Amino acid sequence: MEGKKKGLTKWLYWFILGVAIIAVYKLLDNIGPIAIWIKSLFHILMPFIIGLLIAYLFYIPCRSVEKYYKSVKKPKWVSKKARILSIITVYIIAILIIVLALTSVIPNVLKSITDFVNNFGTYYNNTMKALEELPEDSFLKSEAIIKVAQKFSEIDLNQFLNIESIVQYVKGAISAVSGIFDTFVAFVVSVYLLSERTEILKFLRKFANAVFAKDTYNMVSRYFNKSNEVFFKFISGQVLDAIVVGVLTSVAMSIIGVKYAVLLGFIIGLFNLIPYFGAIIAVIIAIIVTLLTGGLGQAVLMAVVVIILQQIDANIINPKIIGNSLSISPLLVIFSVTIGGAYFGILGMFLAVPVFTVIKLLIEEYVDYKNNLKSVQN
Repeated sequence: MEGKKKGLTKWLYWFILGVAIIAVYKLLDNIGPIAIWIKSLFHILMPFIIGLLIAYLFYIPCRSVEKYYKSVKKPKWVSKKARILSIITVYIIAILIIVLALTSVIPNVLKSITDFVNNFGTYYNNTMKALEELPEDSFLKSEAIIKVAQKFSEIDLNQFLNIESIVQYVKGAISAVSGIFDTFVAFVVSVYLLSERTEILKFLRKFANAVFAKDTYNMVSRYFNKSNEVFFKFISGQVLDAIVVGVLTSVAMSIIGVKYAVLLGFIIGLFNLIPYFGAIIAVIIAIIVTLLTGGLGQAVLMAVVVIILQQIDANIINPKIIGNSLSISPLLVIFSVTIGGAYFGILGMFLAVPVFTVIKLLIEEYVDYKNNLKSVQN
């Protein structure tokens, strides 16, 4: 009887393996239609994915505001409706920021870009003339710097503002307008996710508890919570930090009379989302633009001011916003950003630090576990 059972199990194993091989072959043989179906499904689910991302980004602000409303004693309805009031508050602030950006910052940035492109030839000629007037022994008249300066003359910035590009921008705007329904769905999804997050998380915990063994469930739950904490604090903190840095640098450059101060502040804030490399690239861009538009003296002054502000950000503002959740060495940050950028581009550079922080956490806990196990055995 036992032999028959083993034989049946063996044949069942080979049958399942054969079915799996045929299924994989058919899958690869029809990869085109399947890829089209997956792409179509992804497009359909995009509003829900965006809604999930919005809810993920707004979770920490909503949680903080909700704690404040719950602490309010009078009127009592404020503490009872703390969650919905926190969501309304955070969304109103977010909408105001978006409206402010669309009505003042973005138009100013676009106007500055257009003006810079149109006057690039004049700026370049003035800069080259200033270089020629310098003493012969000046390091700025070295062959390497002259070659770099001449390379700028080969850049055709007008290609970014030609008719074809403008047509593409218009098509993009029309596409954005046609996606109003998707935007509305994403908004509604994010609101429901934030308002019902307790029930959703409770269901997911019950589901995981039913599927996994107790030890596995505890381990998954612990790492899930720690990973979420890292990503929540990093993403929301980096965005807030970028806004603060962008505003501060724009104001500081406006005070010292730098042309295109808002544009350069916007670039510095945007690049500040990328740890280490972003700040360096942004400062180089700002120095080049200021050198062309305001001369060497103003470029040096601007660089000093921006570097001081970035040091204040790195040592005071950023740690206050993000906290100590990302206890990772500068060397590992540089390594993670390099790897993330090489394989996944800008998004990879942005998310590399929290991903590597979680990996570092897992490795450290595994090493501690193995060492503790060895010490017990000894």
